[in-house]
Amino acid sequence: MARAAPRFTCQSCGATHKKWAGRCDACGEWNTIQEEDAAVTGPGAAAKTGGRVIELGGLDAADAPLTRRESGIAELNRVLGGGLVPASAILVGGDPGIGKSTLLLQAAADFAARGANVTYITGEEAAAQVRLRADRLGLRDSPLALGAETNLRDILATLDKTRPDLVVIDSIQTMWSDQIGSAPGSVAQVRAAAHDLTSFAKRRGVSVVLVGHVTKDGQIAGPRVVEHMVDTVLYFEGERGHQFRILRAVKNRFGPADEIGVFEMTGLGLQEVANPSALFLSGRETRTPGSAVFAGIEGTRPVLVELQALVAPSPLATPRRSVVGWDGARLAMILAVLDARCGLSFAGHDVYLNVAGGLRISEPAADLAVAAALISARQDIALPAEAVVYGEISLSGGLRPVAQPEARLREAQKLGFTSAFVPEGPKLLDETRLAISRSDTLGGFIGAAFGAIEAS
Repeated sequence: MARAAPRFTCQSCGATHKKWAGRCDACGEWNTIQEEDAAVTGPGAAAKTGGRVIELGGLDAADAPLTRRESGIAELNRVLGGGLVPASAILVGGDPGIGKSTLLLQAAADFAARGANVTYITGEEAAAQVRLRADRLGLRDSPLALGAETNLRDILATLDKTRPDLVVIDSIQTMWSDQIGSAPGSVAQVRAAAHDLTSFAKRRGVSVVLVGHVTKDGQIAGPRVVEHMVDTVLYFEGERGHQFRILRAVKNRFGPADEIGVFEMTGLGLQEVANPSALFLSGRETRTPGSAVFAGIEGTRPVLVELQALVAPSPLATPRRSVVGWDGARLAMILAVLDARCGLSFAGHDVYLNVAGGLRISEPAADLAVAAALISARQDIALPAEAVVYGEISLSGGLRPVAQPEARLREAQKLGFTSAFVPEGPKLLDETRLAISRSDTLGGFIGAAFGAIEAS
């Protein structure tokens, strides 16, 4: 038996290198490359070993329908696609202190109260600390089983004996296997632990929830292959200065991706928000320059959110462009289109853009609402308080229609809005009571919303 040459692996992104280097070429991180021993292999061993013939079936084979297990947290059920699926692996990531452990402890206690056999394994905290959190959340009488362990072999032996319906592992970075020589939290350990736990979930029909740490750029720490192993990847987002938390699905084999669940952090834990639009718009002043209400779609849910802009003269040679909750490169594109196609220059001005409530928007349909907020701030003209805006802006200055316009307008009408500025497009399937102003160009929208504006 020959031992393969050691390899060097980046502990941030999982990229492998032939030799040690101070900086990873793949992710750019410094001092993250460590040496890891490769597994012992024998020459030609795989070719001499016969495999087991697997059973094959056709696409028309009749399988038993998946039976989802619902919790009492409707927002969690929404993000999961309707509930927990047996034999599934779920990865939950988020910033430290954002509320991952609090949410999963509440969810685990709720599943246990509904008759499920639930096991909660903590590797970061002592069992007494978890019980202290359960006391604060009013969950001390929950029938879930709690354990504090990081040895993967012992955890799998315990789970094989108890046969739970749901297992929560908090967190995957603290688990270690005695078959891997590297330290806990390394790429090799995280990959091995995720593989063994996912295989256990498929083999025993158990739902496994893995908590993952995130890096400074918001990605789950460890190799990206872990996200490919699991069935569902959820990110828990939120600003520390806001009480709102967003649970976002970025991968889901059993439901819609990019679905969100909205929670509010309170003294009694995380409380679900049934109507996030009303919450994101609470406290909004009636008519304020630089404010526009965007009617967006997050997953399958329409969400109304306020976009705030501030344009001020800059004393700097290079004006500042600051964005919170939106893509900074897309803001630069909108500013360039306003300058080139509409004659509205923002040169010599600092531009600040903020999405109220801590929500992050990635939908191109927010282009027109961003432009409306910027023009309103620059001209010091307030948009109508009861108007919503949506539409995608092309580089030619044209406005492109977006998906699900009926759902956006119905949500706006439900919240008391009376008018909407939208792109030209096909006639809506159902009539609304909103006064709809349609435009096919950005210049046409500016004339309809703000009247004649002197170009500069």
